[in-house]
Amino acid sequence: MADQEAGAVPAAQKGSWTSFLKSLATFTGDMSSMTAPSFILSPVSLVEFSAYWGEPCDELAAISSGATPEERMLRVLRWFIMTLKGSYTRRETTTGSEKKPLNPILGEQFFGHFDSPASGTLDLTAEQVSHHPPVTAFRLANTQHKVILDGHFAQKTTFSGKSIMVKQVGHAIVKVITPEGQEESYLITLPKLRIDGLFFGSPYIELVEQSFIQASTGWHAAITYKGKGYLSGAAHRFSAAVAKHSSSVSSPAHLIEGSWVGQSKYAKSSIRSYDGTTFADATRDDDTPKKEVIVAPIENQGDMESRRVWKDVADGIRKGDFETAGVAKSKLENEQRALRKSEKEQGTIYQLRCFEPMAADPEYQKLAQLFGYQPASEEGYIFKGKA
Repeated sequence: MADQEAGAVPAAQKGSWTSFLKSLATFTGDMSSMTAPSFILSPVSLVEFSAYWGEPCDELAAISSGATPEERMLRVLRWFIMTLKGSYTRRETTTGSEKKPLNPILGEQFFGHFDSPASGTLDLTAEQVSHHPPVTAFRLANTQHKVILDGHFAQKTTFSGKSIMVKQVGHAIVKVITPEGQEESYLITLPKLRIDGLFFGSPYIELVEQSFIQASTGWHAAITYKGKGYLSGAAHRFSAAVAKHSSSVSSPAHLIEGSWVGQSKYAKSSIRSYDGTTFADATRDDDTPKKEVIVAPIENQGDMESRRVWKDVADGIRKGDFETAGVAKSKLENEQRALRKSEKEQGTIYQLRCFEPMAADPEYQKLAQLFGYQPASEEGYIFKGKA
């Protein structure tokens, strides 16, 4: 069956792909430790995925200038919806299928920034703060518009039927200074993913279930994802109910529906002029250049910066030379295992450069309590500054 369906698999890789599918079928537990065939790998490390949060940099910067708590919540939601296309379908649309990102090494860093005539500079710092389990922490900051985004993410993956299910672990918190000079914060939980198309050799991502945005002002957004099923339904759909309090989300002030890779509209709004109007349009970057994160040339990067760390692997993947990519990847991974073994023998631990872990994030606890979210407590990472 695997050979018949895997039409997108290169001929030279069909044997390894078939073996990989057989391994999936019998695997139990978290799949993050599994090794995927080289042809299904992305040339980009997962630590770099934090940049997708910053691509809608104008929308992120615009949050702080919203005139009311209601308007600022709508702006947070609009920015978040605009991040989803890049985060979860960019590889699918550019390469024909979703690719497995490279698993970052401990301490791997990614530095960059976005420049926009409309919103100025948005600085990005990301660091791989754990390898087992893999956890990436990041900060995006626009000092001109007084907006900061702190977050961390990890994945727990399991195989179910014909799909890989991904539970994203972690959260993000947006902090802004309002026009009145007050600080507001917004907790953003992470959606679950379902990866389909495995047996065709063309994986793609669908978002499933719900995620939430909770503001310190009380405003709440519940986002429901309505993905394509095996037999029916449209891909990449969502609805978002926005209410003054989580207790009133069943009769929201605003109901937004549409596609997170396309357009969405106000299906209902307490502001009459909003009814039926466009809420967000993720198709605009189909016709206009999207804002790319600006990164220093590899030759000017430090030893732990992501694109320098993975250069030989990424070059092999992009050239279709999967054997060379595999050799380079194995060499790097073996070096990392030797380092961890040496640290264990010497009784030392790797010292993070940009972030410091905290067992419980107090801002998360405060915001999660406002809508009874579980877990009630979650770890966090304090930004120390760019190394």
